[in-house]
Amino acid sequence: MQHNNLIRIAAVVFRNPQGEILSVRKAGTASFMLPGGKLEAGESGLEAAIREIAEELHLKLEATELSHLGRFGAEAANESGFSVDCDVFVYAHVLTELPAVFEEIAEARFFPADSQAAELAPLSRDVVFPQL
Repeated sequence: MQHNNLIRIAAVVFRNPQGEILSVRKAGTASFMLPGGKLEAGESGLEAAIREIAEELHLKLEATELSHLGRFGAEAANESGFSVDCDVFVYAHVLTELPAVFEEIAEARFFPADSQAAELAPLSRDVVFPQL
């Protein structure tokens, strides 16, 4: 894996009362992934996760509400030939409803933690969901 083909991202696991995991799909793409996004220069994974969630879901998260699950890698879902290197955080509370989506996000949906749905990004389906 070449370094220039690596995308550094951060993502947050949100669950509903049934334990299903929130996933989002960006406009113009087919894959659902954990909400989050790319780190900006000088930003930590935690800072990026909080900023991206504020932008995409308009949810204001506090650092104390997030626990670091780990740093995981997988093939990028929407960018061929790229891999993602992702800091994954777990939100401490449950979401009682599907959040509205903003910015480039077209759709949000809850998936069971054992889902093998083809539309799930490899990082979610093959790496993070099994960890949970």
